[in-house]
Amino acid sequence: MRRFTARARRRRIIWLCGLGAVALVVVGTVGAAYSPLFAVERIDIVGAESLDAETVAGALEDQMGRPLPLVDESEIKAELLAFPLIETYSVESNPPHELVVRIVERTPVAVVASDAGFTTLDAAGVPLATSAQQPEGLPLAEVEGGPSSEAFAAAGQVLRSLPADVAVRVATIRASTPDDVSFDLTDGGGVRVVWGSASDTAEKMSVLEAGFRANPPGTVSMYDVSSADVLVVG
Repeated sequence: MRRFTARARRRRIIWLCGLGAVALVVVGTVGAAYSPLFAVERIDIVGAESLDAETVAGALEDQMGRPLPLVDESEIKAELLAFPLIETYSVESNPPHELVVRIVERTPVAVVASDAGFTTLDAAGVPLATSAQQPEGLPLAEVEGGPSSEAFAAAGQVLRSLPADVAVRVATIRASTPDDVSFDLTDGGGVRVVWGSASDTAEKMSVLEAGFRANPPGTVSMYDVSSADVLVVG
């Protein structure tokens, strides 16, 4: 009985010692993580192209000196809202001292004209910048209902889905509903393409390219691919 009790006591002591060691490791690790040993000393902005990475990092300087686990993502979100070009972002901790913010910039697809000048928009109709002159390489959007309308959403989707070599030749894009998108190309002095809805992009593009080959833009004034399997030339 005494031998059994002694063995049980030794097992209990070993178990308690092991548990205590694990607790010390956990407490030590957590304490170190929340200590200056893991404070933010560098903020890296990844993915900035049009934006200045140093300017974005400067807007987040309040996070400097904080332990990585205490970085305030709600504050980061509030600061990044000041940059309309940022579409999405993610925050990563890279111990011991680096905070990485990966951003995806919005892609400008068109401009709208107003008394204030020319406002650049992305495909969702989000305004990015306003200038006195129309930016080169972006078409003028003439859309009923303005940038927040479903018609503009369709026009933006069409512009984003066009091959790059065609998109850069779009001078003006129009829509009064999501189903009647059309655009003018610089080809042939200004040929119109009646596109219809934003669906069936690949099929419509294939038909349009066949139309270019059979009837070059300089010889016609209009291509209608609103029915994906039929080309109408005018």
